[in-house]
Amino acid sequence: MKLPNSLRALQHRNFRLFIVGQGTSQIGNWVQLIATSWLVYRLSGSTLMLGLAAFSLQIPMLVITPFAGVLLDRLDVRRVLFATNTLAMVQSLVMLSLMVSGHIEAWHVVLGNAVLGLGNAFDAPARQALISKLLPDRQELTNAIALNSTVMNGARFIGPMLGGLVTATFGEVWSFAVNCVMRLAVLSALRATSIAMHVVSHGPSSIFKQLMTGVEYAYGFFPSRCALVLLAVSSFCLQSYGSLMPWFASERFHGDSRTLGLLYSSAGMGAVCGMLYLATRSNIRGLFKIIGWSAGFSGLSLVAFSFSESLPLALPMLFVTSLSMMLTAASTNTVLQSIVPDELRGRVAAVYVMSFLGMSPVGSLCSGWLADHIGSPNALAIFGATGFSAALVYAYHFKQIRAEILPLYEALEIPPQDA
Repeated sequence: MKLPNSLRALQHRNFRLFIVGQGTSQIGNWVQLIATSWLVYRLSGSTLMLGLAAFSLQIPMLVITPFAGVLLDRLDVRRVLFATNTLAMVQSLVMLSLMVSGHIEAWHVVLGNAVLGLGNAFDAPARQALISKLLPDRQELTNAIALNSTVMNGARFIGPMLGGLVTATFGEVWSFAVNCVMRLAVLSALRATSIAMHVVSHGPSSIFKQLMTGVEYAYGFFPSRCALVLLAVSSFCLQSYGSLMPWFASERFHGDSRTLGLLYSSAGMGAVCGMLYLATRSNIRGLFKIIGWSAGFSGLSLVAFSFSESLPLALPMLFVTSLSMMLTAASTNTVLQSIVPDELRGRVAAVYVMSFLGMSPVGSLCSGWLADHIGSPNALAIFGATGFSAALVYAYHFKQIRAEILPLYEALEIPPQDA
């Protein structure tokens, strides 16, 4: 049976296994994340501690991921993913035992997040690098990346709702238990996946020199440099809302963990809709324009959310913020993965992850600190306005971006959009 064009990558067994396993495990990951956020705020009552917990989870993306990218070009990425998901399961089990024994404290959660973040620093670029190995045709990579992002953000929609419900009904302990069980899905999928044997193609140069080769490729080309810088600024400013959601759920909207789950799910639904749109595209041309527009809309909608006094008004603002932010991120990733040489794929994927997920913890820590001084709404408004300003700078340079990317599209024989 021939699949629709928007689902064409799913005709390959390896990619189907990957999608099912990752989607299931990511739902469990979000269930645990909701419990973690609520647990930290319940134990400490501090927005600064919320920012610190988010910082410890994501800072390895900035510090370690660049070097992880070099190693990924040397290692079997499937085995790397198996190791990182095993580490995540062990982390959940340790946190679960601390809660059951009644010895859990806020600093335990921060330390546990740091361990999980260490695994994620290898896991995120490994997932990006593995996708191309699951497909026989490079032309299907755009669709595969969009479908992967759709599933990841679908989990971001389902997971918080499920996590908020489980945490509110049964307590944080059961949320960690659910994640442990669901993590088995990705481990099983990785075992069942069959891909070509990994061949090491690196030369005798040092890890640092190999790292710089990837960085120079990504940042040496003006269009990709502009997209990555905008993504980094947007991630710093516009992804930081996540760490402050427990404050909005509890103080602004006077709710509980179910309210927190609803806020995260609204953002997740927006991300899913953005990825569904991207999945319908069969061509990467035009994505640089989407990167700029979506970053601007994300900044404006975050400002609107920060001043929203009611939950029914706040939810659509979060929807637009997340939809636009994920369009910026996924469009950048799609372009990079479509033009990068295979021997640099792991390193360039690491540069992308560093720009997207690596800057988020710094923004979370700064927003938590700023929220402690001027309040959460004012902090988010400032961050949203900064993100919008970055999009204006990108728009100013768009004519040069377009002039430099078109010759590369032609060299890669990427047809015009209307072809």
